[in-house]
Amino acid sequence: MTSSTETGGVTGTQDKSYNLIWYVEACLSNALRLESYIQDAEREKDTEVAELFRKAQSDSRKGAELGKKLLRSRLRDD
Repeated sequence: MTSSTETGGVTGTQDKSYNLIWYVEACLSNALRLESYIQDAEREKDTEVAELFRKAQSDSRKGAELGKKLLRSRLRDD
C-alpha cells in the first residue's frame, strides 16, 4: 500500500527500497504457494496444470532473485 505522504519517514526505509523488499517477498511467497498447487495438480494427475504452475513458480523464483540482486546494489548505495 502506497501513501502519497510516506517517503520513508514513518518506516525508516525509502519507498524504492521498501517496494523492492515487498516485491521480493511477494515473489517468494508466490513460489511457496505454487508448490502446494503443484502438489495438488500432481495428486490429481493433471500434468498440464502442474507444468503451468512449475513455470509460474520458476518465474517467481527468477523475479525474487532479480529483485534481491537489485536490492543489494541499491542498499549499498544508500
